[in-house]
Amino acid sequence: MHKFVLFEADHIVVLALTLVVPIVLAIIARRSHPVADAAFRHGFAALLVATWIAWYALFIERGWLGWGNALPLNLCDWATVALLITLIKPSQKTFELAYFWAFAGTIQGLVTPDVNYGFPEPQFVVFFMGHAAIIAAALYLTLGTRMRQVPASLPRVIGWTLVYAASASIVDWTLGTNYGFFRAKPNHATFFDLMSAWPYYIPETVVLGVVAALVLYLPFLLSDRIVRAQTN
Repeated sequence: MHKFVLFEADHIVVLALTLVVPIVLAIIARRSHPVADAAFRHGFAALLVATWIAWYALFIERGWLGWGNALPLNLCDWATVALLITLIKPSQKTFELAYFWAFAGTIQGLVTPDVNYGFPEPQFVVFFMGHAAIIAAALYLTLGTRMRQVPASLPRVIGWTLVYAASASIVDWTLGTNYGFFRAKPNHATFFDLMSAWPYYIPETVVLGVVAALVLYLPFLLSDRIVRAQTN
């Protein structure tokens, strides 16, 4: 068992597979019978549920479970719920939440993970399977089922993200937890290290979140403009 090192071979392999697998599945789904799409979506849903259960089992077995991590109040948890709904029965409103929360939030955990040891340590496997599955499922839905964002997605996503922030912060200050990092920065290296001290990084995070939403919508905006230009 070796200590986890950022961007060593096992980390790079996970990042690569997170991109390659959904792209390959999307190509197959778009060229095959719709049955393939349903199978892939349900497969992603099963993987998300399995890794969530495995995460709780691991934390219970190692005595790590407590108020600070047992509640589904991380943004990744909300992204998982939105994804599960969308994967089982595609919905525009849950897809847009899953898309933005995955690519603006979960991807941070995938790039700067909170793990102690590398592959094949169970914590490594469970953590990366869960986070990679969120990103991969959101990417598959975008490329494979051709779901997309619309202008109305931006205010809806921003509104629901504020609901999440309010929910997490209320629990944090009630129970002394740190869901959403509203009471303190993470203990491991993350992009928060580049930001101001508490509490000033909180409004900075809000601004960055709005900017991220605009950037993540940009590909769809450019695509619409190209299509309009070609049809005129």
